[in-house]
Amino acid sequence: MFARALTAALILFAVAAPGALAQGRDFEPPESQRQLSDTEKLVRQILTTGTLERNQIMANLVDRGETDVVPALIQSLRFMRQDPWTITNALQVLTGEDFGTSWNNWMLWQEDHPEIKPFDGFADYKGWVFSQIDPNFRLFLYDGVDHTIRLEEIVWGGVRKDAIPALVNPTHIAPDAADYLLPDELVFGVEINGDVRAYPLRVLDWHEMFNDVVGGVPVALAYCTLCGSGILYETTVEGRDKPFEFGSSGFLYRSNKLMYDRETNSLWNQFTGLPVVGTLTGADIVLRTRPVAITSWRRWLAKHPDTKVLSLETGYERDYTPGRPYAEYFSSPDTMFPVKMNDTRLATKDYVFALREAESEKAWALELFRDNAVVNDTAGDVPVVLIGDIATRTVRAYASKGRQFTAAADNADIVQADGIDWKVTEEALIPAEGEPLERLAGHIAYWFAWQNFKPDAEVRVE
Repeated sequence: MFARALTAALILFAVAAPGALAQGRDFEPPESQRQLSDTEKLVRQILTTGTLERNQIMANLVDRGETDVVPALIQSLRFMRQDPWTITNALQVLTGEDFGTSWNNWMLWQEDHPEIKPFDGFADYKGWVFSQIDPNFRLFLYDGVDHTIRLEEIVWGGVRKDAIPALVNPTHIAPDAADYLLPDELVFGVEINGDVRAYPLRVLDWHEMFNDVVGGVPVALAYCTLCGSGILYETTVEGRDKPFEFGSSGFLYRSNKLMYDRETNSLWNQFTGLPVVGTLTGADIVLRTRPVAITSWRRWLAKHPDTKVLSLETGYERDYTPGRPYAEYFSSPDTMFPVKMNDTRLATKDYVFALREAESEKAWALELFRDNAVVNDTAGDVPVVLIGDIATRTVRAYASKGRQFTAAADNADIVQADGIDWKVTEEALIPAEGEPLERLAGHIAYWFAWQNFKPDAEVRVE
């Protein structure tokens, strides 16, 4: 999903004959038995004809006077590198709006206008468009597919299906063998049932997903580099014979990764953990979130000297230099794809810590931890304490049961309440005497992702 690769791919798409980009297909796309309407025949021709023919098509669509072709025109605009005005002129007449040739602005307008419904057969049309890039995209978008998100808002992320390859049961090594790691670089830290793992961001930046078993629990880390969130999900769901295994579809929804499960090829919203397109849509499936921490390798190793570490022997040839694929994006205040900001209390890509417990979801601005390592608060009716370090984007949340905690003066792994020390661990706050306080599931994310996908949840920004 790199900007230059995306631009190059779009140019190729614009000048190539249908199917010219299709390689490495996993299956033979089924032939649609559906009879195309005259309208759909016209919009399919937009990307396959020359300028004169396209001008006539636009005139016909404008004379028709129906807005149900608007989503297809916006879709076509993204791929039209030559003479896009034939499309934008039609859009202006049909909508009364003028955003020129800015696909981004037309997408944001479309998000604001759910009353604009696409023509019957739009799912099949959209699948046909994307199948010119990768025929495997037909696994996800086809006539009659169930969905709970607007298909017109699904966009191509610039790569084919599984071109960002998920890691499956990857190899782990002892920490003294992980000499490739630098002390201050960041890792995702996970501990389940005493099994401690470190997954360096330099590796996950390239793979964006791992499917693994930690402490006997099948889990997947769904990492959306575009929205800054690595979320740890349990992949075993009651009533299903085996855990889900997830991969990267190549599609996005509101600049959020759409992952897919390899059993049903349903698309899932990475941020919510819900299936949103495909056979599992509406199946009342909710993936349980697990705690995960981002921290420095130095801090993780000091706390967990017996940790296992992801090996660089992943089975893929990648340049695993820290920040190699996304350094420019991470350092920029801008997003790569259209993002609507309804809540501007924080900047688009400010970090927040997102508490993801079923009964108590809430976000805190990471900036709150600049001067205070400990934040006492509530999420709904649940008293919580958060212990953070802004320098390493580290936040851990615990159920406080009303206790008020303070940081220890000389030890970041100790907090204090009720006159006693409490040890900060991955699974609980453990007192010198008494009952531990359980850790709560949460993760870091960019602000735009939280306000897009959890608009009604609580937020604390100061």
